[in-house]
Amino acid sequence: MTWIKRHSSYTEEELILGCRKNDRDIQEALYLKYFDTMLRMCMRYTSREDAAVDIVNNGFLKVFKKIDSYESRGSLEGWIRRCVYHCLCDFFRKEKREIRFLEMKDHAHPSVSNSGLPSLYMEDLLEIIEDLPDISKRVFTLFAIEGYSHKEIGVKLEMSEGTSKWHVSNARKLLKEKVSKYKLRRQSL
Repeated sequence: MTWIKRHSSYTEEELILGCRKNDRDIQEALYLKYFDTMLRMCMRYTSREDAAVDIVNNGFLKVFKKIDSYESRGSLEGWIRRCVYHCLCDFFRKEKREIRFLEMKDHAHPSVSNSGLPSLYMEDLLEIIEDLPDISKRVFTLFAIEGYSHKEIGVKLEMSEGTSKWHVSNARKLLKEKVSKYKLRRQSL
């Protein structure tokens, strides 16, 4: 049995307990298990691989420091995603870079435009997304930010793929309206 196989065979509960005890082998196993997934998520937001790796590493540092606060509600992977995502937000805040990750591409509706989005910063978009209706916000976040497919969202949230697609479409429509209003408000300042 190789070292990787031995370490990848930990259950989620063993990973959590080991990380709470600061067991370096188990922390490494958790890191190896989720690193690629978290890196792919970060690479959707920045084209700089070095920055994405830094963000993921900062996210795992946060995971290891805050593992005691994980209450086993929802999946461990989802909780890790949130930790890494918060580090991603921190990165863009610190760098004062314009956000590029929220591309409103809809192959079914090619007329959807993302003009104006480059002038929005991460904080602005997160504030706008936060105002969406709860279920549409959740589905949109899973789809557009975390990269889940409609099928995966359907399973995760116990809804049909069609319902998931509707919520994403609804969120995009509402976001488009909110972005337009937000731009007008900022231009008048």
